[in-house]
Amino acid sequence: MHSAVFLIEFGAIILALGLLGRFAGRFRFSPIPLYLLAGLAFGEGGLLPLGTSEEFVAIGAEIGVILLLLMLGLEYTASDLVSNLKTQYPAGLVDMGLNAVPGAIAALLMGWGPVAAVVLAGVTWISSSGVIAKVLGDLGRLGNRETPVILSILVLEDLAMAVYLPIITALLAGVGWAAGSLTLAIALGAAGLVLFLAVRYGRVISRFVSSDDPEKLLLVVLGLTILVAGIAQQLQVSAAVGAFLVGIALSGEVAEGAHSLLAPLRDLFAAVFFVFFGLHTDPASIPPVLLPALALAVVTACTKIATGYWAARRAKISVKGRWRAGGALVARGEFSIVIAGLAVTAGIEPSLGPLATAYVLILVIVGPLTARFVQPVAARVDGVMSRRREAAAAVALPSPREPEQPTSTSTSTEESLDGQGTSGRP
Repeated sequence: MHSAVFLIEFGAIILALGLLGRFAGRFRFSPIPLYLLAGLAFGEGGLLPLGTSEEFVAIGAEIGVILLLLMLGLEYTASDLVSNLKTQYPAGLVDMGLNAVPGAIAALLMGWGPVAAVVLAGVTWISSSGVIAKVLGDLGRLGNRETPVILSILVLEDLAMAVYLPIITALLAGVGWAAGSLTLAIALGAAGLVLFLAVRYGRVISRFVSSDDPEKLLLVVLGLTILVAGIAQQLQVSAAVGAFLVGIALSGEVAEGAHSLLAPLRDLFAAVFFVFFGLHTDPASIPPVLLPALALAVVTACTKIATGYWAARRAKISVKGRWRAGGALVARGEFSIVIAGLAVTAGIEPSLGPLATAYVLILVIVGPLTARFVQPVAARVDGVMSRRREAAAAVALPSPREPEQPTSTSTSTEESLDGQGTSGRP
């Protein structure tokens, strides 16, 4: 009976997620907010609380985080990462300053303490690579000149997570400075070692993992990823970072083959992860934090637009491309939920989970809209302002002195001057 109830519950969850995904696809927006809402509906205080399947959903959520980070790692080669670090690090620093600081200040103003401030800084800092990549594809902008700038910022954010997540893990565990420094040193050492091996011996590693049989390739890559993630977690380094580094180490045909094989699994378990986060958020706890979440969303949407505009301007992109770059970076999603999920599990601040849920729900809906409409709106506003400046300049000019000639001659002279687009001498 217990097994039958579990199958019914889990089957209903997967079916509901599939229908929600189809609904989102029909209207061309991200299904993440619908998955979060489904979690709220199935969680405590929701419409249909789960009973027997919650533990399995929790395990599926862990796998979902691992696969999300693995797939992000597969998108980049080690040489790409090194190149981006050398050329685009100023944009990464501006991105961190403009978008992490508002989250930290908001947490401190609400009296949540320094640890929660560091967590909320990460929530507001990191854009959603998955949502942004999908939006760029839907809008047909993958070949635009500003797209490499957008991807560079996303790559730098992903790299920053390799340092940030171990710090958060240590802070949430409440370890001392010595243990926290050791954890960070291990994380940085592992990241540096993997990057070195990927640059020097990437082909050898890929050849070892490679297989013409899709089944064997899937099993080896998935098994290796979960193994490394588990070892990383045992060493007090985030399992997500371990998965990300495995993705970086694989390249070429192996990375392409693994990407196509793992994409359906990633989508399944990532959806389960978002549901799991919603399960641990009481819907009744969201209304009290809705106003702070909305204010934070407005501020950080503007700072992300400013980040993209500055980075594109630095790359000598046109004004239209600068606005498009800024609008594309607004969406938050998987990383923000991963960071908030770590804090919720540690139990540092009860309101942090609901705030992060509301914040991500707002920006994952607004993000595709800003990507589509920021540039046209900016162009229209600029046109209106230009016309007003021209009108103000015309009013400010002194009127021409009429020459002492007959009225008919004066009139014809003025008409002639107007036709030439010049003004009379004051």
